[in-house]
Amino acid sequence: MSETTVVVADEEALPLPPWWLPFTIGVIALAAGVIVLLKPSDSLDTLAVVSGIFILIDGIVEIAASFSRRSESRGTLAVIGILSVIAGVLLIRHPVVGVTAVALVLGIWMIAVGVVHFAAAAGEPYHRGRRTAASSALAIAGVIIVASPHIKYATLALITGLGFIAYGLGMIVVGVAIRALLRAEGR
Repeated sequence: MSETTVVVADEEALPLPPWWLPFTIGVIALAAGVIVLLKPSDSLDTLAVVSGIFILIDGIVEIAASFSRRSESRGTLAVIGILSVIAGVLLIRHPVVGVTAVALVLGIWMIAVGVVHFAAAAGEPYHRGRRTAASSALAIAGVIIVASPHIKYATLALITGLGFIAYGLGMIVVGVAIRALLRAEGR
């Protein structure tokens, strides 16, 4: 009887996401952050396009992950993925001009994704601290951007780059930790 209880408890345990998902998002975020920081004197168009490409890829990966049966929060992943694709396309096409418009799209996306990932991390038992730290960094960068109505381009590039790098490093660590856990379990 105790064996049945153990099996039921294992079945009710939350599944681990594929390790490559946070790792891939982390690498892409890190690359986007480095590009933004290395080219701070480039135009607003470059910042918008580089950030938009990262956000678009992030959205596509999130949507793909929402189809995985290994994820508990499939609906959340799909919603964030769709919002990311929309924000990414807006930034790439940047129909809105000016630092303030780009800053608002970037900042609102950072806050939305950071808060949703923070809430998801709080509800899942694996690597809660690492995931919370990564999502908090992104949300804090978004709040700083949105709270600065007269933000200048160089400041926007700096905060965006640092936010992407912090988020990327956090997600890479989460991916590596999940992979180690899966290997330890023999999967």
